[in-house]
Amino acid sequence: MSLNLRQIEVFRAIMLTQSITGASQLLHVSQPAVSRLLSYIETRVGFVLFERIKGRLYATPEARRLFQEVETVYKGVQRINQSINDLVEKRSLALRLCCSPSLSQTLAPKALAMLGSRYPEARILLDTKNMADMINALLTQEFEFGISIQPIEHPNLECLPIYESPLNVAVPPGHKLAESSMLTVEDIAQERYIAYGLDTPLGILLDMVFRSQGIEIRPAVEVRHTHTACALVQNGAGVAIIDGLSVNGRSWPSIVTRPLAPHTVITICAVYSKFHPLSMIGRELLALLLGNTTYKELVSAR
Repeated sequence: MSLNLRQIEVFRAIMLTQSITGASQLLHVSQPAVSRLLSYIETRVGFVLFERIKGRLYATPEARRLFQEVETVYKGVQRINQSINDLVEKRSLALRLCCSPSLSQTLAPKALAMLGSRYPEARILLDTKNMADMINALLTQEFEFGISIQPIEHPNLECLPIYESPLNVAVPPGHKLAESSMLTVEDIAQERYIAYGLDTPLGILLDMVFRSQGIEIRPAVEVRHTHTACALVQNGAGVAIIDGLSVNGRSWPSIVTRPLAPHTVITICAVYSKFHPLSMIGRELLALLLGNTTYKELVSAR
């Protein structure tokens, strides 16, 4: 009792034109062919679809109900075709991006601004995630793409290094340490030190750095994010160790930075699922990040 697509198309054409002649013109077929198909359709479904009154066709209530379902299908097909056109014209691209909090005020905005200039119609969602939440968000596809302040090791995630950012010591303007061209962990140990929690990537890394130099340090203030540390340094609350990107872009004009000895870097990575291909705009963002264009612009903005 089912109908194929051609039979549904003929039925729809008759409903739209209310005549065999109109349907034949709409479909570019002969009137006898439409008449034969209509008879076959009514035989197939087992009930009358049209009453013939004085040479005209009038749809039965059953036909009108069936037509409602047919139109729903056709509208769905139209939406599919419109979506295809939008994707081809890059009008309906969407990207869900998460990043480490310290990158949300530096790298991520710069990268998304450049991406937006190429795809002005794209819809982009940006959120910050700590390491554990980022892994879960990428695995569940809550977010398609992640930018992490450190490598992520997971069998189901692809993690590509995109930039190594050297660590620097940030000191308030006019501070005595600003006179040195390079600062050591021993220098920092003598000052009010703004540290990161040991449950943060930077906190874990710096704890290893201090331990490798045989230094046990007691922080004056403990924070979770580099932009918080920068705000404290700018207000004279102490000195902090920050990544190179955090002070670029003129976010903290009063902070003085000096290279940290021993030389230490953090590796910023692009992270995404191994089993879910990136969208068109996701691939474009990856190419943008791997090209290092965003970092060059950030550094030049300092």
